[in-house]
Parts: sequence; C-alpha cells; structure tokens
Amino acid sequence: MNTRWFHRNGPRNVINVGCDSPENAALLIAGVIDRFASAWRERGSPPDPHAFLAESGGYRRILLIELIKVDLDYRWVHYRFPKRLADYQAEYPELNTAPLPPDLVYEEIHARRKGGDAPDPDEYSAHPSFQATRPTPNLAEPEYHSTLIVQPGILDALEEFESGGRIDDFDLLMRLGSGAFARVFLARQRSLQRFVAVKISRNHGREPETLAQLDHDYIVRVFDQRILHDGALKLMYMQFLPGGTLLDVLRHIEATQSGRRSGRLLLEAIDGTLSRRGIVEPAESALRREIAELSWPDTVAWLGVRLASAIDYAHRCGILHRDLKPANILLTAEGIPKLADFNISFSRHIAGASPLAYFGGSLDYMSPEQLRACHPDMSTTPADIDTRSDLYSLAVVLFELLTGRRPCSDPPDAGLSTTSLEQMIAVRNRAITGEVLAAIPADCPAVLRHTLLRCLAPQPGDRYPSGAGLARQLELCLDPRARDLVDPPPGTWRSRLAPWVLIAPVVLFVAGDAMGMLYDFFHNSPILNKYLSSTQWDYLRNVAWIIILAIMPLATGLYLFTCRYAIRVPHGLRRGRRYDRATIVRARVDLLRLGDRVALMTLGGWVLGAVVATVAVAGLSTLRPSLIAHLVFANILGGLVAVSYTFLFLTFYLVRCVYPPLLLHSDITAADVRQLRALSRRCPSYLAIVFSIPLLSVFFGLSFVDSADAVAVISPTRWLSAGAVLGSLGSYLLFRRLEGDLSALTRVVERFWFDSSDRHVSSSAQRS
Repeated sequence: MNTRWFHRNGPRNVINVGCDSPENAALLIAGVIDRFASAWRERGSPPDPHAFLAESGGYRRILLIELIKVDLDYRWVHYRFPKRLADYQAEYPELNTAPLPPDLVYEEIHARRKGGDAPDPDEYSAHPSFQATRPTPNLAEPEYHSTLIVQPGILDALEEFESGGRIDDFDLLMRLGSGAFARVFLARQRSLQRFVAVKISRNHGREPETLAQLDHDYIVRVFDQRILHDGALKLMYMQFLPGGTLLDVLRHIEATQSGRRSGRLLLEAIDGTLSRRGIVEPAESALRREIAELSWPDTVAWLGVRLASAIDYAHRCGILHRDLKPANILLTAEGIPKLADFNISFSRHIAGASPLAYFGGSLDYMSPEQLRACHPDMSTTPADIDTRSDLYSLAVVLFELLTGRRPCSDPPDAGLSTTSLEQMIAVRNRAITGEVLAAIPADCPAVLRHTLLRCLAPQPGDRYPSGAGLARQLELCLDPRARDLVDPPPGTWRSRLAPWVLIAPVVLFVAGDAMGMLYDFFHNSPILNKYLSSTQWDYLRNVAWIIILAIMPLATGLYLFTCRYAIRVPHGLRRGRRYDRATIVRARVDLLRLGDRVALMTLGGWVLGAVVATVAVAGLSTLRPSLIAHLVFANILGGLVAVSYTFLFLTFYLVRCVYPPLLLHSDITAADVRQLRALSRRCPSYLAIVFSIPLLSVFFGLSFVDSADAVAVISPTRWLSAGAVLGSLGSYLLFRRLEGDLSALTRVVERFWFDSSDRHVSSSAQRS
C-alpha cells in the first residue's frame, strides 16, 4: 500500500486548529495520545475518547482523528472490541463535515487485517475519501506503516537518551540541539573511531532515504540509519559540522549594529559556537581570509550561491526540501553552509513517496503556495509545490540574514488556524513594506536587493525557475563590475545617462564627426589659404555646404532606420512598455552592432564627401596634383578620426549605460554571447586606427609638399600629431574601461545563457 500517500494526506487533517506552531500542536497531541493509550492498557477495555477531547485546546478535529487511529488499533489488534468508521461518524457528527481523511480509512483497513479480518479492497476503492485525491492508492498492498502523527510513548522514549550514554555503536558525547521530537548529539562511532552527528527522532518522514541520494558539497552527508523502539524511533548518523547553524549567526547579528556587520561576523559566530562546544578554533585559511574581507551583503550572497546550488542539485535529483530555515542550515568551521533536515522533504525516487507525504514546514519561512496547501478550504495541494517554493524560503532566510528581520511581518499569534493562515497568505501577497526595505543595508548592491525581491514574488512564475538561475544571479552580486553594469546603483552617472538613449547617440555621432572635420580643416587650411583666392574659397565653402545638406538627411534616415530597435526598445522599457522576447533580443543584438553600423555610415559619408571635394578641388587650376593629393589624404585621415572616435564614444556609452539593463528583461540567447565576444574582438581594430593617426599625420602631412610649402604645413602637422597622441592616450583609457565592461558582461551572459539553456530541463522536471 502506498502508505506515504496516505500519511496525513497533506495538512488537511490537521489545520482547523488554533496553535502557535506545528511542533506545539504535535506536542499537545502526543501527550493526549500517551494518556489515551495508557488508559487502554490499564483498563483492558475502551476508554471514552470524549474525556480526552476535552484537552484538545482547539485541536479537536485532528486530535479526534488521531484518537480514532489508536482506538482502532487497540479494538481490532490488541483486544476484540471491533468498531467501524461508520460507527465513529454516527458518534461524532463533526467527522461528517468533510470526507474522512484517507489515512483514517487506511488505518481501519490495516487494523482489520492485523486483527484477523479480511477487508475487501473493493469495499474501499469507491470510498468518498478517495474521490478527489491523487494518486489512486493500492489498497491491496500488504506493507503497513503507521500514519499516526506521534506514536504513543515517543516522548518518554526520547527522554532516555542523554549525553554520556551509549546507543548501538555510538557514544553520545554532547547534545548539539533538540526539538519536540528529535535530539541531536555529537557522538563517537566506536567501530570506525570517528566523530559523527547522531540524530534520534520519531520514525517520521524519509530523511535518511532522501539524503542518501544526495552527494553534494553543500548538503550534509548521511552515512546510515538504525530503527529503534520497535520502529517508533530512528537513529540517523551523519557528517558532523562543528560550526553551528545559521540560527546561531542570526542571534549574533541581533547583537551587532548594522554598520559593523561584515564577513568577520560570520566567522565570529562560528568561532563562538566552537568555543562553547570546547572545539579548538581552526587555523587561518585562504577561505576564512576571503570571507573576512567580504562586506555583509557579499557574505549573504556568498552563502546564497552555495545554498541555491544545493537546492538545484536536490531538485535535479527529484527532491524538494520544503522546510528551509536557519536552523536547518549547518556550517563548517570555515563557514561553508550545508543543507540538512530533509525530514519533510519529498523525493519522487523513493518508493511509496508522494508530495502529499509528511507535508509541513516552518510557517515563518513558507511560501504563499505552501501556506495555501496548508489551508483546508483552498485548492492548492502539496503536490502543486515545486522548487520555486524552496527558493522563496531560501530568500526569506537570506533576507533575514541581510537585515536581521524577515520580509513578512506575520501576526504575533500566527498558528495553524485557518484565520492565521489566511492572514499570513495575505501578508505574503502584498508588496514588502517600505519599513522592511529600509532595513536593507546602505552598501547592499542593487542587484542583490532585486534578486531577493524577485525570489519573494507572491506568484511562483515571477521567481527564478531553478536554483541554478538563482545561484548565477547571486554570483553576479559577487562580481562588483558586472553587477553595477547590469543593475547600476541609483545616483551614478550610468543611471543618469541611461535615459538619454534618444539623444546621447546623436550627440556622440556629431562629436566624432566634428573631430574629423576639425582635423581636416586644420590639416588643409595652410595650403588652401596660400593658394586660393577669396572667390575660390567661397566656391569650396558652397561645395562643402552642398555635401553636408545632401549627406546629412541621408545619414539621418539611415541612422534612424538602423537604430529603430536599439534606441526605441530601451526607451520604451523605461516608460513601462512591454515587448516580446524576440524584440528585446533583437534590440540587444542591434545595440552591440550599432557602433559598427554608425561607423560604417560615417565612413560612407566621408568617402562620398571626399569624392565630391576632390572633383571640386581638381577644378581649381591653381593647385598642382601633389597638393590635391595632400588634401585628399587629409580628408581620408579626417574620416578615420571620425570613424574611430565615433565608434569608441558610441560603443562605450551603449555598453556601459544602455545594453546591460536589457539583460534583465528576457532570457539570454546564444546571439547575446556571440555578439559580445565578436564586439570584444572588433574593438582593438578601432583602437589601432586611433593609434595610427599620429604617424599618418606626419607621413601624409609632409609627403606631398615641397620645401617651400613644408614651412606652412609643419606647424599644424606638429599640433595635429600632438593632439592625435593625446587623443590616442584618452582612447586607450576609454578602451580599457570598455574592455573591462565587455569582459564583465560576457561573464554575465555566459552565466545567464547556461541558465536559459537549463530552463527547459528545469521546466520538464517541474512538470514531471
């Protein structure tokens, strides 16, 4: 029988209660169940459940269901006082307010079977409890596992284990932690002479089987398990991590002012735990030095990268954690985090398991959909939960680490009552308040803030689709140059210039062209002043204006057509417009090509102008051919100046201010990766042109003039060469910044590209 499917059938059997936590609810139920079982054994006849329901404290329905399970076992198996579920329904009208829980039906089947009765599976297959559930259970399966929330006597059994004792192969040295139904000890395993962490808990959930599937650097390694007390308890022994938990770190945060938090705070919390446990602090290491140098937001991102990758790995193995909280994240002595406590996790690879099994979690860290699955009147079920719920819980943990408070302020008396659940769901469905956001440290990178807020989105579809995507985004937070490009901090010049995407490219285009014109003018004016009359000068000025008036409308039209995606889409996005994925990808590609296209248009305009100017100058009989060649080559150099500087100016602006934010608006494609790499290869060519201009100025400035004219051109040639050298140095500095930006953006798109290529796999896994 699929006992995991039956076990509690999610939370719908336990929700109509007013309690402050699932753990306290289970404690109350455990105490009542113990007394009820003791009454059965002492009397040898059925005690009256009504007397025990008086102790329900608001847990009446769930307590009644658990009492009936125990009552069925004693009536059919230990004694002969048979009673059917229909009799309980007649005696307790509240059982008829909803279909009987499938796990209660399951317990009756097996109580009858163990008592020597032979229930017909067909009798139960059409039971109303099974009509709205999935998957369909195999009622004929003989294997039995109790669905009781708490076995009778479990609390007394746990109290037997204390430090200094021995159980099985383990000497219990020190208690590391405890919960309502679990004890964790530092122990020495005698057979292998090693220290391990031993967890003794109620035999509930499939944590050992789940963790046994996982082999990851950031997940606690489980070695094996033992079953104790006739199956009521289980002992699981695992890798011992001496550094405590993130809960210890949070307590350390509360005692430290926000401005004094850094990576050293994490190490101090770990060292404090080591000291309390009598463990020698570890020697200085490269990793501890790296952590100590991190800011506190970077430390949070550093931890988040590792935890997100662990979640992604578990998800790829078909496992959901479903109870992420600081107490379930352990730390090594060097600060490495590891996920633990998969007690209510779900693995589709464990026989008999389903998402409906052992559903639970810590309310404060639950996602909205997980809370909805807890609500008896909402359609969401545990089977609807996927990895994005774990990512929400992780974001709550990271936000609490970052700020010292959780992002959602739940009611102080929040518990498992339907009213409390509805209030908590409503809180998570609202935007995070300004008061909470004000707690984010001033040195927190904008991209980390936006990453956490995206993970905390009420709708799962608005979050990252996988742990890998979140891990790569958090890695971006640790890359200062890349993160400030993609998500620039408010008030920086990049964020101020980005909105000028309609005007800035035109200004830069004109600036580059003007530099070429000035170069051409100063290079040619000495010769023209010497050999041309005022009439000829007027003639040339008229030709120049004709060239400008003819070329500029054509260049403007080509520019607007070429830039239609690259300029229009970023401008529209800033105004709140929405574009489809193909349009945004096209805009990103065009932005990376825009510098080359404008440079090519500039070159075309200068070539056309050079041809017309050459014809016009050739018509002046006073100039000999060598001087005409001098003017033509000066025009060519002016074109090179215009082309190279226009490209560098425009590309620098687009790459630094306009392109990066577009990476956040759609999936990264292979085209983004190719175009960034290609642009990185093209940029040095334009820099080479800039560096060649001083040498070409000298060469062409003196190659076509005789000694008489050299006197006139040598001074402007000297100044133009000096200016070209200064321009080359400035261009080199600009190029180095551009090169660094392209390198950072390439790292970004490669991370996002791998994430995008994984999304199909992730989506398929979620669907399966």
